[in-house]
Amino acid sequence: MDTKANLRNRIIIALDVKGKDEALSLVSQLKDVEVFKIGMELFTAEGPTLFKRMRILRKKIFLDLKFHDIPNTVAGAVRSGVRHAVQMMTLHASGGLEMMVRAVEAAADEAEKQKSAKPLLLAVTVLTSLKAEHLQEIGILSPPGDQVLRLAQLAKKAGVSGVVCSPQEIGLIKKEFGSELLVVTPGIRPSWAAAQDQKRIMTPREAFEAGADYIVVGRPITGAASSAEAFSRIGEELNGPDDSTHRKDRP
Repeated sequence: MDTKANLRNRIIIALDVKGKDEALSLVSQLKDVEVFKIGMELFTAEGPTLFKRMRILRKKIFLDLKFHDIPNTVAGAVRSGVRHAVQMMTLHASGGLEMMVRAVEAAADEAEKQKSAKPLLLAVTVLTSLKAEHLQEIGILSPPGDQVLRLAQLAKKAGVSGVVCSPQEIGLIKKEFGSELLVVTPGIRPSWAAAQDQKRIMTPREAFEAGADYIVVGRPITGAASSAEAFSRIGEELNGPDDSTHRKDRP
């Protein structure tokens, strides 16, 4: 059975802020959080120098740059991430099988060279901001769920660690792949938070009960008057009578 503490350790906090000072202030406030997501805005502003500060604070880094380029370029980016001791990285499944295979090979090879743990490579399926009509605009006529499964199958074939999908597709992925693919889920909003710009959302409790392995929460915590209190409030939401129903087969 997963305890409240174990579930809290599987909450990734998105540092969707503009600069290092704000990011490190949040990290300092959120002492109980293990993993922080660094996305495009913060990485572009601060670069990998921020990683060293995060490691000093003994925090794990989820580098969410959604690599999508020719295979050789993505493989090189993954190697750099391993050298910076990044624990999790994203790449777009729509980049294709060869791109993902090369990324997996690069991660394993560089981790062996560095004598470090191999990072989790996570294939992004369909962004949580996209609905069916948005996919149609770019020529994808399949419903979001079908497209997510198609890309997840490709990701599994490539040997990545897991996928990133909206909460609505958690059940589809787990039914199809079980514990063979980790599921990391953004689009998470506590019951007391506004949906903002993500369309396919779910509460933390609902996401874990559906089978998510990790959830990503951003503005409901980072934008709160007290980030620590907001994080504790989510912990309280998770500590209900049905925690025993949460999955036990995650690595």
